[in-house]
Amino acid sequence: MKTAVATTAGVAAASQFPYIKTTFAQAPITWKVQSGFATRDELNISFLDWAKKVDEMSGGRLKIDILPSGAVVGTFDIIDGVNRGVLDGGYAVPAYWYSRNAAFSLFGTGPSFGMDAIDVLSWYYYGGGFDMYQDLLTQMRMNVVGFLLGPMPTQPLGWFRTPVLNPDQLKRTKYRTVGLSADLFGLLGASVVTLPGGEIVPALERGVIDAAEFNNPTSDKALGFPDVRKVYMLQSYHQPVENLEFIVNKGKWEPLPADLKAIVRGAVFAESADFQYKMIDRNSRDLIEFEQKRGVRVYITPKSVLEAQLKAWDTLIDKNSKTNPTFAKIVASQKAWARRVVSWKLRVFVDNKPAFDHFFKK
Repeated sequence: MKTAVATTAGVAAASQFPYIKTTFAQAPITWKVQSGFATRDELNISFLDWAKKVDEMSGGRLKIDILPSGAVVGTFDIIDGVNRGVLDGGYAVPAYWYSRNAAFSLFGTGPSFGMDAIDVLSWYYYGGGFDMYQDLLTQMRMNVVGFLLGPMPTQPLGWFRTPVLNPDQLKRTKYRTVGLSADLFGLLGASVVTLPGGEIVPALERGVIDAAEFNNPTSDKALGFPDVRKVYMLQSYHQPVENLEFIVNKGKWEPLPADLKAIVRGAVFAESADFQYKMIDRNSRDLIEFEQKRGVRVYITPKSVLEAQLKAWDTLIDKNSKTNPTFAKIVASQKAWARRVVSWKLRVFVDNKPAFDHFFKK
C-alpha cells in the first residue's frame, strides 16, 4: 500500500513538474592522448587547441586527457602505445612511424609531387588516401585509426653554422631529420641522425650534430634554435609539405557514438583551418624577429641543392617502389591526384610575386 501511494505521488509530482529529468547524465568519455611535441612547440599547442575543440563541441561528453611528450612512451613509440592500448590516442606526424614501414612517410613528409599540404589533405580525404592509410595500419597489424590535419608550409633546409652554397657542403654533415628525408640526405652524403624535436637543440649544443631542420620559424623559436645556430636556410624539397596526425585505438574509436565520431572528425577539420590561419601570422612575425632581433642570417637554398634533392627523390621512389608494393600503390595514387590538381592550380592561380613586387617594392 505504501508503494502504491509513493508511486502515485511520484506520478503526480512528475505531471506538475514535467521539466524534472528522470534519467542521470552519463559520465564523460575520457581518452588518454600523448603529444609527440615539446610543450612550448606550436605543434603541441595545436594539440591543445584540438582537444579544446573536442571538449567544447561535445559539451564535455568527450574529454581529452592531455599527456606531454614522453609521459608514457617515447615519441617515436606513440603508435605502438596506442596499438597496445597503453594510450588511447596520440598526436604526432606520420613520419615518426617511418621505421616500421617507409610508406608511412608518404602521408606526411614524402616528395608530394608538386602538391602543397592542403593538396595532400584533399587527396587523403577525397582521393582515397584515408583508406590507403587504414590499409597500411592493418597491414602493419596496428589496431589504430588515423586522421591527418594541420597542413604546414614547406619546411626550411634548416639551421647551419655557415650558408649552404652547393650540395657538396652537405657531405659528411651530421644532420638531423626524420622519415624519408633521412634517406634523402643520406643519398646527398650527409650523416643523418633522427631525433624527436625536444632533443635537437641539446644535440646541437653538445656537437652530436652539426645542423638540423625541424619545422617552421615559430616551432624552431620555441625549441631554441636561434640560440645555437645563426644561419637559417629557407626552402627545400626534403619536406615540401607535412601534416599533423591524430591517431586513436580502434577499441576506443569503434564503440564511440556516431555523434561523437562526427565531432572528432569535425574538430580535425576545424583545427586544420585554425592551425593554418594561426601559423601564417606567427611564422611571418617570428621570421622577422629572427632577422631584426636575434641576429639570424636568413638565406634561400640554392637551386643546385634543390635539384640534387629532386634527383635523390627519384632514386628513393624507385628503390622503395620496387621492394614495397604498398609504397608503390600510394605513390601511384598521389601522382595521379597531383597530376590533375597541381596542373589545375598552375593554370588557374595567378602568380602573386608580380603583384607583391608592384605594391611593395616600388
